[in-house]
Amino acid sequence: MSSVAEQLRRARESRGWTVYEVAELTKIKTDHIRALESGDYRAFSAAVYVRGFVRTYASILKLEPAPLVADLEAELRQIPEFQDPAAAGPPSHRWIDFLMLQLSRLHLRSVLWTAAILLFLAIGLWGFRIWQRHAARDPLSSLGPGLYQSPGYTPSPALPLPTNAASAPRRSN
Repeated sequence: MSSVAEQLRRARESRGWTVYEVAELTKIKTDHIRALESGDYRAFSAAVYVRGFVRTYASILKLEPAPLVADLEAELRQIPEFQDPAAAGPPSHRWIDFLMLQLSRLHLRSVLWTAAILLFLAIGLWGFRIWQRHAARDPLSSLGPGLYQSPGYTPSPALPLPTNAASAPRRSN
């Protein structure tokens, strides 16, 4: 019985296809196709990728995927990195994963419009608050004492004396 890699390579060669043509049809990188055909499964980060690529590759080559995947499972059990699926650990449930998932669901154009509107409103509110502070402020508050004198201010507490007698008020007897 030949390995999965040999079966895939032979089926591709019998159709006369190159690795590049298969990559174009399957949308799998040429490096990954070469790794599948050479049996170098360590080139993949997880066994799930190997299984998925083998199914896709087999369906393009008109091979039955179920027996190939069964043979693949036997081959993957021989590789220590892919032996125990529980060795990878439980899925991560950190807050950053949740946040990134939610962010990936957002539509970029609507996010940009919302951010632009919020920025415009924040600048408007900031400008309005500055204007309010400026309008409510006493314009003379920055002047120190003695720098401002009202027009009716007299420097001495006594009233000025009339300068001539004719201008003095007359008393009637």
